[in-house]
Amino acid sequence: MPSPRPITLRGKPIAGGKLPLICAPLVGRSLDALMAELAVVLPKQPDVLEWRVDFFEQLADTQAVIAAARAIKKVAGPLPLLFTRRSTLEGGEPIALTEPQVIALYQAVCESQAIDLIDYEMANDPAHVAQVQACARANGVALVLSFHNFSETPAPEVLAAKFLLAEQLGADVAKVAVMPRDLDDVLTLLNATRRASQQLQIPLISMSMGPYGAVSRLVGGVFGSALSFAVGAASSAPGQVPIEDLAAVLQVLERAMGQPQI
Repeated sequence: MPSPRPITLRGKPIAGGKLPLICAPLVGRSLDALMAELAVVLPKQPDVLEWRVDFFEQLADTQAVIAAARAIKKVAGPLPLLFTRRSTLEGGEPIALTEPQVIALYQAVCESQAIDLIDYEMANDPAHVAQVQACARANGVALVLSFHNFSETPAPEVLAAKFLLAEQLGADVAKVAVMPRDLDDVLTLLNATRRASQQLQIPLISMSMGPYGAVSRLVGGVFGSALSFAVGAASSAPGQVPIEDLAAVLQVLERAMGQPQI
């Protein structure tokens, strides 16, 4: 089975190089809710956890955020934690923080060593992107630079440019998520993923969203996506499938595509 470029932390591939990785989002609005989610998610054995902190009611309290991140890590053990504030422009929850305040939060969380990866949208002010990149690099945190379009699937050349821009801006991982209007759009995303995986020097994550895009979450690894998001307790984006279903499909693909070619 063709393998994507693995996502690494501190020089070592996550989950021993397993590809694609399965990431379960956490969207609890309180620490108690997050702990309840973890109790459901952890037995399903994801490879990575994503904390969508834009759902967190205490987001404006930096120390509360850091304490919650540490609590997640204590319960989750060795599972890597991806820290994400998704902006409203790219599908996130409304928050009271200004963008400079978000940058300050990101810097504090990176310095706390309570997370392993951090996501930031590449469409943000270049100076802010550079600040996040520098802080992540200084603290051994892997930076995912992302692009989301919840309205459509851009043209192939636009998708290619987004993947490349993430690398040029210093990302450790490039992420592109788009909304298909039909199955042809899904093929556009998968083809762009395949091309980018052959051209970039960093790993990438990609997906089509919504019902049509569900297939990309199941077979994206074949085309070069190093990670797929799946539902452990609650969904964070349209089209995510349950962890159990994704794991079963990946096992089938591994067996089928691992056979000798004749």
